Amino acid sequence: MTKVFIDGSAGTTGLRITERLSSRDDIELISLPAEQRRDLKAREEAINAAEIAFFCLPDAAAVEAAALVHSNVAVIDTSTAHRTAQGWEYGFPELSNRRERIAESRCIANPGCHASGFIALVEPLVRNGLIAPDLALSCFSVTGYSGGGKNMIADYESAERDKTLSSPRQYALGQEHKHLKEMVKISGLETAPVFCPIVADYYSGMAVTVPLFRKDLRGGIHDLIALYQSCYAGPVVRYIPYDGGMIAGNALSGLDTMEITVAGNEERILLISRFDNLGKGASGAAIQNMNILLGLKETTGLVIEEETP
Repeated sequence: MTKVFIDGSAGTTGLRITERLSSRDDIELISLPAEQRRDLKAREEAINAAEIAFFCLPDAAAVEAAALVHSNVAVIDTSTAHRTAQGWEYGFPELSNRRERIAESRCIANPGCHASGFIALVEPLVRNGLIAPDLALSCFSVTGYSGGGKNMIADYESAERDKTLSSPRQYALGQEHKHLKEMVKISGLETAPVFCPIVADYYSGMAVTVPLFRKDLRGGIHDLIALYQSCYAGPVVRYIPYDGGMIAGNALSGLDTMEITVAGNEERILLISRFDNLGKGASGAAIQNMNILLGLKETTGLVIEEETP
């Protein structure tokens, strides 16, 4: 059995990973009593006793935890702290050559939720020359409120909540969102996009959209579709033809998959990714990366299809 320690198991992502791994008979969870979860020495011992350690911590605490590593433990950090740091592998295996690099790394930075959707859409286009690296892009991303963590969840689910929570709310209006650094670096862009994240009144799921003018594309809409079909054939990320209907942000809530869609027309094109911010946007991605590190089937423990009643 593989020994796993989750540093920060009481947070939203930590709880989800704990729930997922608790039911697996190939995993032995190392746990600390509540009174030792902030004890540096106890955390150090638990981290280095494990074969896989998940950091589900605020950024500063994740940096502190990384400094405690002195064994051959493989670390999967779900914070923002190491996503563009030297020596850390970005944990989105569907990107070119990433799967092999993840398998050989001992330091994996789990992607951000908004960033996952943006990078999945943009990175293949830059890498294959369909758009220029210096192209100025924009992106809007609608997410459920669970992405804000325990405090935001409590606010939305309060019986006496503020009336403004019933409306979609745009945030990070200063264009300094913490996911922008990885969106630029991993996509191969030279400038940050204008990024408009929106939180809405539903629990989980997100839809990320990147608009594109035909004049900025080296090719046509059919070239985009062909590229996505070749890059994303599943089982976790897959291209889905646009069916002409509305795009719901919560359509894949509870699943660990991501759907890539191209809509619009020949002149004004919409690139869209849909997934669960708690799934492929957080704990599902972390489990997928762990499976790759352990040489297991990538979808082990993931929820790929909705259960039939």
